[in-house]
Amino acid sequence: MKKFNKLALCALVGASFLAVEAQAATEWNVSLWGKRRAFTEGVEKLAELVDKKTNGDFRLKLSYGGLSKSKENLDGISIGAFEMAQFCSFYHKDKNPTITVTELPFSKDVSLERVTEIYRKVYEHPIVKKDLARWNATLLMPTPLPQYNIVSKTEPLKTLADFKGMRVRGPGGIMGVLGKLGAIKTGVPFSEVRQAMDSGVIDAATFAPHAHLATKTYKVGKWASTNLNLGSANCPVVVNTDALNALSKKNREALLGSIDEALAYYVDYYERVPTKKYEQALDEAGLVRVTFTPEQTAKLNRLAADVRAEWIKKYAGKFDSKALYDYTEKLFNE
Repeated sequence: MKKFNKLALCALVGASFLAVEAQAATEWNVSLWGKRRAFTEGVEKLAELVDKKTNGDFRLKLSYGGLSKSKENLDGISIGAFEMAQFCSFYHKDKNPTITVTELPFSKDVSLERVTEIYRKVYEHPIVKKDLARWNATLLMPTPLPQYNIVSKTEPLKTLADFKGMRVRGPGGIMGVLGKLGAIKTGVPFSEVRQAMDSGVIDAATFAPHAHLATKTYKVGKWASTNLNLGSANCPVVVNTDALNALSKKNREALLGSIDEALAYYVDYYERVPTKKYEQALDEAGLVRVTFTPEQTAKLNRLAADVRAEWIKKYAGKFDSKALYDYTEKLFNE
């Protein structure tokens, strides 16, 4: 009987320890969309590092579309529906106007590593922090993307006038310039881009290499630009501020201390894999490469300057848009 009681007691104590360990483990829900791809490799690596550094005491549970629609991720963060998410600022520029400054067409061909540095510094600007604080959100890290280029199903472009009437899916900065040439900004969900091109809802899409690969625009297109150089999208990884502040010191250090390594892994992966695969896909599909001439590029750059000036004027009454623009422009010019 005594032996039985001792065994029962040991089992009870063991179960108690397991319960305490289970309660001690922290799990964050992370809202993504689509499928695992180059775009999400930074978050995937971050989750791997955090799990390893905390021996499983802190886990990032990645959900591809199961928690929220991509355009509602910032809303979900604001109410604490999940702790972390990825979103693109041009999905809802009125919700996050400050970070759209990085999507302006600066007419610069900058490396992915430099884009990472620029975005991280912009995220630290007081004006940007105040803007995201309205959503109880803290910008954790960027998803740096190379310059966007166009894939179109129209006849290969010969002059800039050929943009007139072209229905294009793309972010605000690029479309601001192409719109001045007569292109029509046409919004369709990321997952429906290929179908939209097939059916004629859109004539073209502007993406970074990984997204052209994911949507398979090259299977429908006839030509692809090589040197648009009017920027890309800003798609940050964001966390609920309350959740971040509630983390234990150990878990917080594991999360924040893994960002540099996750970004370095992402940049290396992106340059090694999707960029090369995209070029191969264009070759195999037989798309014509369209390279803008120096004269065409000069005109695009003049229009880009107008778009940047319009951005400053548009947001002047909401925050010090000129100060934020000047700060960002300096980063791009360094």
